[in-house]
Amino acid sequence: MKWDEVVDTDWNNWHWQLKNRVSSVEDLSQIVQLTPEELTGLTAKDRFRVDITPYFAQLIDPLDPNCPIRRQVIPLGQELQGFDGMMADSLAEDAQSPVPGLVHRYPDRVLMVVTTHCASYCRYCTRSRMVGEWDKTPTTADFERQLDYLRRNPCIRDVLISGGDPLTLSDTALRYLLGQLRAIEHIEIIRIGTRVPIFLPQRITPDLCNILKKFHPLWINIHTNHPKEITAEVSQSLTRLANAGIPLGNQSVLLAGINDSANIQQQLVHALVKNRVRPYYLYQCDLVEGSGHFRTSIAKGLEIIEQLQGYTSGYAVPKYVIDAPGGGGKVVVTPQTLLGRAADAGQGVLLRTYKGEIATYYEPPDYVGLSS
Repeated sequence: MKWDEVVDTDWNNWHWQLKNRVSSVEDLSQIVQLTPEELTGLTAKDRFRVDITPYFAQLIDPLDPNCPIRRQVIPLGQELQGFDGMMADSLAEDAQSPVPGLVHRYPDRVLMVVTTHCASYCRYCTRSRMVGEWDKTPTTADFERQLDYLRRNPCIRDVLISGGDPLTLSDTALRYLLGQLRAIEHIEIIRIGTRVPIFLPQRITPDLCNILKKFHPLWINIHTNHPKEITAEVSQSLTRLANAGIPLGNQSVLLAGINDSANIQQQLVHALVKNRVRPYYLYQCDLVEGSGHFRTSIAKGLEIIEQLQGYTSGYAVPKYVIDAPGGGGKVVVTPQTLLGRAADAGQGVLLRTYKGEIATYYEPPDYVGLSS
């Protein structure tokens, strides 16, 4: 597999990248010295789908089994091990779907699953129960049922388009979907969740950006976990999106042995803000089947946030969140900085600073708030 022989017109074509994804032991053996643990994962019965774009595969260190790129996309035998709390649908999305493919968890917003396909497949995927399965791809009829539900529910003001990865859809399909959503008067915000700018930056073409910018207000959250993922190609794709007037955020997953370090997280958030992407969420890994070896302690996540606060720009510090098992929604987990009241300071409240020092803030004694 000699990608150096691929002509630029092919390499830079997102359709070529998708068509030439690597997945088999034979293909991967040509680019990586596979370990016994990886061979076990790749040959496991009923394993979660493997597909890696040539672009992303060439970022892998072929000799280092702990390469952060490699660990995210090549399965290990450890995926087969169970753990306490493990679930197939850890966020209870199926139970909160009034119509197929539409999750209505929060009062004013919904998530639309518009495809089950991704450019590459993350080994810790929350939706591994369905992502990558051709027979679970939403049909045109499913789309119409989702849209009809949105039209009939004026409480919904915010729609998150997800999947799979919605930016693997064709320009025509995206234009139709966005146009239908924008025609619903009570929908104020459209959001897209995507890993395509990281796995397949070639997809972020000028034509795509021209389509997206017609449907403002439109926001995009990308998904990147390690600074090694922010390449020149990725920077170009993010520049195109930002120049199209699209606010960009990033969602990361805290992954053991990959990015569970304050130093790595600081490098990542600095690379993001340089590319006009605001760090949004740092997720605790979900309790999904196959992800046990990626999970860290909550204490590690809190430690990372503590070591970022005060040592980088405030807008570069993501919220550390746990998506509550069973469909309870996102819970923001924060370091303890409010220590209580000073014993003899009247209205004084004790706060711990990022340096570990104690400060006192005095509350007004006669404050009366607005009634709910």
